[in-house]
Amino acid sequence: MRVVREWSAPLVRSVRKALRDPVVVQALRSSAAATVAYVIALRLSPEAAPLTAPLTALLVVQVTLYATLTNGIRRVNSVVAGVLVAIAFSLLVGLTWWSLALLIIAALAVGHLVRVDEYVPEVAISAMLVLGVTTVGDTAWARILETLIGAVVGLACNVLLPAPVWVGEAGASIDGLARRMRQLMLHVGEEAAGRTPVDLAAERLHEARRLDHDIVQVDAALRQAEDSLRLNPRVREGLLHRVVLRTGLDTLEICTVVLRVLARTLTDLAKEREPEPLFEKESGAVVEQLLCQIGDAVVSFAVLVTTHVSVSAESAEVRLTNELRTAAGSRDKLAQLLLDEVRRDPHQWQLYGAVLTEVNRILDELDTEHRTRRLLEELDRHTREQRERLPRLTRLRERMGIQEQLWRNRTGMSGRSW
Repeated sequence: MRVVREWSAPLVRSVRKALRDPVVVQALRSSAAATVAYVIALRLSPEAAPLTAPLTALLVVQVTLYATLTNGIRRVNSVVAGVLVAIAFSLLVGLTWWSLALLIIAALAVGHLVRVDEYVPEVAISAMLVLGVTTVGDTAWARILETLIGAVVGLACNVLLPAPVWVGEAGASIDGLARRMRQLMLHVGEEAAGRTPVDLAAERLHEARRLDHDIVQVDAALRQAEDSLRLNPRVREGLLHRVVLRTGLDTLEICTVVLRVLARTLTDLAKEREPEPLFEKESGAVVEQLLCQIGDAVVSFAVLVTTHVSVSAESAEVRLTNELRTAAGSRDKLAQLLLDEVRRDPHQWQLYGAVLTEVNRILDELDTEHRTRRLLEELDRHTREQRERLPRLTRLRERMGIQEQLWRNRTGMSGRSW
């Protein structure tokens, strides 16, 4: 028995981990919605194999609860419109190469007529998918019934089984971006300590420019996470999580731009000083040390942004504060060394000044006090916009918040235990 438990323990841990994976959760939600829609359609539809119902449910359940309540109606309309167009074609002409072409044209036209905006292509996509399973049928009413069953089941699944929260994936993307920035800073610092050929400095500049593509990918992951947090009953303080992640990415994006400018400054400096090193020996060592410290601070900042447990967040903030303090000391030391070099040889004073300016900008963006002010400003802005857009809902939430606080005071429960 003990051997069986030891053998099964890793399997159980793997299954539990898989069930927490948003991809697995989304697959299970989709499968459940399609299966339930098919079972209901078997009882209500006269068709022997009512596959239109599970297909519609599968398309609808891909939408998050927030998207369903905001722009999801347009998406559901696009699916239903595409299904209806496919039903009409299956009853009239069936599936041929020329009917497929006419189907796409008709579906796109219907999409514009029903005003589904950005989901016009989904009308044609849904029509093509459904046409494959509606080539044989008795009546159009059966297909319409199946479509409505699938749409209702899909919407109910989004309400009863909320979409998975993609915060972990967004956090991993932000952390990966921060670590790539740190790696580039380490390379730049190592090369700044010695002689850096112009072509090598230019290569680092291209690497800094390629970080823009990483920003786009992280932004897409963050948008998915933001949608999964909105109106999700499984998430407490969803607005705070969204603002923390979004402002964190904004800060890293600014640091990426400044890092690209710094790489350009070092490239110009390499052109000016070739074949001499970028900096004197002592100054170059401080530059390497400073960029290493800033890189560590960038990673600590990403950890702080993506950490939701209070204890871990506090330790990450303390670590970030210490690293910024250390980096500020190295910056002051570098400023004095560069000032001495400029006094001896003033030819590159502008580039040396630019290096210090760009380093200061990164340190200012990562500063914890600056981040706190930014968070408060964003939270105030979101609250103000929500109050203007939904005044009644805002008053109801405020009233509920007051009642909740009174209940906590009466029961003696702290905010953390709550």
